[in-house]
Amino acid sequence: SPLSLSLCLSDRDGELASGLTSCLSQVFASCSVDASIRIWDVRAPPSRACMLTANQAHASDVNVISWNRTEPFLLSGGDDGVLNIWDLRQFKSGSPVASFKQHSAPVTSVQWSPADPSVFAAAAADDVVSQWDLSVESGDPSGQVSGVTTAQLPPQVLFLHQGQTEVKELHWHPQLTGLLVTTALSGFNVFRTISV
Repeated sequence: SPLSLSLCLSDRDGELASGLTSCLSQVFASCSVDASIRIWDVRAPPSRACMLTANQAHASDVNVISWNRTEPFLLSGGDDGVLNIWDLRQFKSGSPVASFKQHSAPVTSVQWSPADPSVFAAAAADDVVSQWDLSVESGDPSGQVSGVTTAQLPPQVLFLHQGQTEVKELHWHPQLTGLLVTTALSGFNVFRTISV
């Protein structure tokens, strides 16, 4: 049974992943403990509603997914601590277009930024909230952050937020650009990084 549902994909031109301009709630994605991600079209008969499937989207349970509001991308996070970026134009391949293993525990929440289609945030059971920018290219990183050399971090990592216990969910503020709200066993945090 699906763990998470994510709505919002326009099917304006009759092809999945084309015309991502509004949330029509006619196509949605689901993720599951069987490690799969499925794309569904509610206009189709129930026996054919599942349009696309990635059977092994992660090595184990897929916990959370998020649609990009303006690009044909889907972000997923699983029990394997991996963040996968899926391009819906290439979804049939069953392989993500990008994969990041930054978290050391299951991913508990992911969300694309409403203000920047290349930025997303993720929270995990390792008590870390990570902020990413896919438009950043590899360079020559140097220096050190909290005992970890920056050469060990993917260049797309903008910010790592720590200090909460058992982070369960995060959300971008819809009007205050770059403002994140996180909830955890230890309370909630509201913060904005200088990066976004």
